[in-house]
Amino acid sequence: MAAWPELDAKRDGATFATLHLASQMLGKLRVAHAPWMNHGWHATLRPDASGLATLPTACADGRTFTLALDLCRHGIALRVSDGSAELLPFAGRTIADLHAGLVALLDRHDLPSSFHGTPNELVEAVPFASDTAPRSYDPDSAGRLHGALSRIVPVLERFRAGFVGKASPVHFFWGSFDLAVTRFSGRLAPEHPGGIPGLPDRITREAYSHEVSSAGFWPGGANALPGVGPLFYSYAYPEPAGFRDAHVAPADAHFDTTFAEFVLPYDAVRAAADPETELTRFLQSTYGAAADLARWDRAALEREPVAP
Repeated sequence: MAAWPELDAKRDGATFATLHLASQMLGKLRVAHAPWMNHGWHATLRPDASGLATLPTACADGRTFTLALDLCRHGIALRVSDGSAELLPFAGRTIADLHAGLVALLDRHDLPSSFHGTPNELVEAVPFASDTAPRSYDPDSAGRLHGALSRIVPVLERFRAGFVGKASPVHFFWGSFDLAVTRFSGRLAPEHPGGIPGLPDRITREAYSHEVSSAGFWPGGANALPGVGPLFYSYAYPEPAGFRDAHVAPADAHFDTTFAEFVLPYDAVRAAADPETELTRFLQSTYGAAADLARWDRAALEREPVAP
């Protein structure tokens, strides 16, 4: 197994912030032009061979198209069902440039190009068209993210495969810029209080309409916090009594009261003798704590081995 790439918040953070804002444009296009799916799953990005891509979006003329953060060719990649394709490079552009370039790219191909123009889940967000601040994009940093996702996705997919109840796909949320997979108990949850910056409460409440145990990977982005590097996370909603005091593995995992979730530094997984097993221990133990304390019907919801 190839080594997991090093990720460094100081070196890679500016590139991840650019990708975060670009990903929001792609996701918002899906919100504007695709039927709403429960929990917003239709609007998330999906890992693919080149990076992170939207699901196909249908046009009135019968064509479909996808957009991707292409971390191999380093741009927003358009593919259309009529065989046409185009790449909008990241390098040397402000967010306003990327926004104008994306709209123009879609217009050239007679594709839907309207979407909400302000980022979500960011405090004091600047509209895309007004964000003229200089931005950095380093292909090496993007390649490191691509390499990390390529190693993390199979672990999350196997974890998801061990659950026969309702579960999300392994997908990427552009609002918070994180890779996630969510398991559901099947029971309704109390109404979420909302209050997430830049996210309508109705969206949050629909997302958390049922009890969940959710886990994933956050590399950093436009929402990065000083001193906080890439990490894995796991949380439950609603949080059952005793959850934050539960014993979980591995030893580097702990409950972070700021985030209200268990966290495990990416570096701790990367440095382990067997990173895949180390991450799996974190996923299984944090889910197990949530499911046991909330009294999920685990016998009915789980399976092992994961395939027939």
